[in-house]
Amino acid sequence: MHIPEEHLRVSVLQADLHWENPEANRAMFEEMIWQLSSPTDVIVLPEMFTTGFTMSPEKWAEPMNLHTQKWMHQMAAQTHAAVCGSYIVQENGRYYNRFLWMQPDGKHFHYDKKHLFGLAGETLHYTAGTVPIVIAWRGWRICPMICYDLRFPVWSRLRAELQYDLLIYVASWPAPRVHAWNTLLKARAIENQAYCVGVNRIGTDGYGHYYTGESAVIDYTGIELFYAKETTAHATVSLDKKQLNKFRQAFPFQNDADQFKMLP
Repeated sequence: MHIPEEHLRVSVLQADLHWENPEANRAMFEEMIWQLSSPTDVIVLPEMFTTGFTMSPEKWAEPMNLHTQKWMHQMAAQTHAAVCGSYIVQENGRYYNRFLWMQPDGKHFHYDKKHLFGLAGETLHYTAGTVPIVIAWRGWRICPMICYDLRFPVWSRLRAELQYDLLIYVASWPAPRVHAWNTLLKARAIENQAYCVGVNRIGTDGYGHYYTGESAVIDYTGIELFYAKETTAHATVSLDKKQLNKFRQAFPFQNDADQFKMLP
């Protein structure tokens, strides 16, 4: 199938989250969305954007098709853009750190975080996802990931069953390890010859962990197109698929990549 080569406008929203306060966070991000100065195609929110990175899912989880999903649909419909980010979802008696991709017409897709952060106890409270996904949107193929997934390159490695043009990582990545965040975002872009967008939060959470943000948009060569540290930020960056394809054709490194299959 022919995929049109177009620009994709991606908006990054970096903010200090209100701890375990979904209503306040939705209101804050709604205001930030309306502060975007130009049209956009994708709006990216951080990990657990309604609560912060909490280990109390039993208090804050929502079933699908409730407040946050409906709010995301409203935002998508009003901006004519896809709105995405992760929040806590309860399903069949389990809790998921779920990335939800919401389109203006209400069509949506989700990805459940595969690599749960055991150091913070996420493995004790949440159920891990098992399948990566690729979303087709306005001529682009987009692969969503969540925070700790960034440390595991095999999971996002470009391969026959996982072909994409853009990686999106939403995160709550704390300041003491932010050098790894900055380095690995570039590594994922370079090794997969793809654009990479990372959206992190700022401020201090309810456990006392401090976040410097450092959200970024990285091109397929590892060059930063956008970067914001320790500040509230809402910015839109245009990605060029024609230039991406031109680079992939000129430097077909993927042809020499190792062939493998993921085990269950």
